[in-house]
Amino acid sequence: MNALLSVSDKTGIVEFAQGLHALGIKLLSTGGTAKLLAEAGLPVTEVAEVTQFPEMLDGRVKTLHPKVHGGLLARRELPAHMAALKEHGIDTIDLLVVNLYPFEATVAKAGCTLADAIENIDIGGPAMVRSAAKNWADVGVITDAGQYEAVLGELKASGKLSDKLRFALSVAAFNRIAQYDGAISDYLSSVKFEDEKLSEAYVPERSPFPGQSNGHFTKVQDLRYGENSHQQAALYRDLYPAPGSLVTGEQLQGKELSYNNIADADAAWECVKSFEQPACVIVKHANPCGVAVGKDAHEAYAKAFQTDPTSAFGGIIAFNRTVDKAAAEAVVKQFVEVLMAPDFTSEALEIFKPKVNVRLMKIALPAGGERAWDQGRNAMDAKRVGSGLLLQTADNHELALADLKVVTVKQPTPEELQDLLFAWKVAKYVKSNAIVFCKNGMTMGVGAGQMSRLDSARIASIKAEAAKLSLQGTVVASDAFFPFRDGLDVVVDAGATCVAQPGGSMRDQEVIDAANERGVAMVFTGVRHFRH
Repeated sequence: MNALLSVSDKTGIVEFAQGLHALGIKLLSTGGTAKLLAEAGLPVTEVAEVTQFPEMLDGRVKTLHPKVHGGLLARRELPAHMAALKEHGIDTIDLLVVNLYPFEATVAKAGCTLADAIENIDIGGPAMVRSAAKNWADVGVITDAGQYEAVLGELKASGKLSDKLRFALSVAAFNRIAQYDGAISDYLSSVKFEDEKLSEAYVPERSPFPGQSNGHFTKVQDLRYGENSHQQAALYRDLYPAPGSLVTGEQLQGKELSYNNIADADAAWECVKSFEQPACVIVKHANPCGVAVGKDAHEAYAKAFQTDPTSAFGGIIAFNRTVDKAAAEAVVKQFVEVLMAPDFTSEALEIFKPKVNVRLMKIALPAGGERAWDQGRNAMDAKRVGSGLLLQTADNHELALADLKVVTVKQPTPEELQDLLFAWKVAKYVKSNAIVFCKNGMTMGVGAGQMSRLDSARIASIKAEAAKLSLQGTVVASDAFFPFRDGLDVVVDAGATCVAQPGGSMRDQEVIDAANERGVAMVFTGVRHFRH
């Protein structure tokens, strides 16, 4: 049995080659890989010795040869193929170990030149991988160090690879080639080419929207059904998911997550990550129905739950701090579908253990820890439209105190300004039209997803009344401008004393005049947060 090893990432390759050698498998290799194996004392034959042709063009040409591809592609069960190999003095290659030039890592580096990007496009590697993967019935193709253990295990057990493993390796190989070529296509079709700047040192400007969009998603799991029971569904994740995103989490207990669970859980997790202070977010049907910050997880939950106890029933709850015994004892009293947190204490896990259907998700915050709000974000959002795709840069805008422009005679108090920032952060995650009443770091009423901003304002007030919460002295965030004064009048009638809105309406002055007439403060943010 012959194995050809040619890897860019040499992690574990020496140990793997030692395992192959111990099984009597002949080692062939190229360039730096051959040198590394020889230095480890392994008998290795250079591919150039097999092809009788030296590596050339700075290593660009070394494996593109019939003695390599013939050995990979020959079908062992066909006498004509084997006769052709014998006639031309070609040995079969039964194992191929290849990982590709690090194109993705290269172009991700700041200041990557076009020349560096081009030089890191692998040619011989993908060609060999495709040959081996096509002939999977006879050749095992290894494209990732994570596959070494399984391959060695089967070879030690039976002296050969099973059809099942060879086929799985082939599928993984073609997937890797598709990802690789997609990354090259994404990069090159995003380059804004300028002839006069073409040089070895040229660092191209790139569009965030390449000429061709190649999705790189791998399946995490099949789901029982989709949004409704007659629909089929599966969960996929980015090839390189953002740190701290939902798909990086671990389910500790409970039933399998459903399509709707995942969609709602993502909304809750993205919202709770946006807070620096200990926070709790309760989501129902993709909308926050209760959000609060507190001195710890327990206090944050107690405040968030007060906003809308009715909607919280069967909701999704997310914390940005470890769930301890006190928080768990409070949450376990209500019916919750999914509970997410960076961690759970042993006491908290014991409290939820009898609730076998409750899904507990442990999701590490991004490396920023308690400053996760400014890290681990998706760069792009996507939405299917018929047979098309809408792509946009993600809404990662963070409002700072200095961004607020007071447009009324009355000035907000320092406490109101802090509540405005809190309310604005929540409004970003509420479906438009969004109206959010807040006070003391807690939502007091949320109006979401209405066709009229006026209706959203009324619903937020109705919900607060139902929860027996007074809106006197609250602040209000509106995700887009008030087109008329009537929406402002509704929130002021409910008790709001300070309002944040983007501004930018033809009738801004009318609304400002109304705020001055009603004796409330109003600030413009200069940015809106439509969420459809």
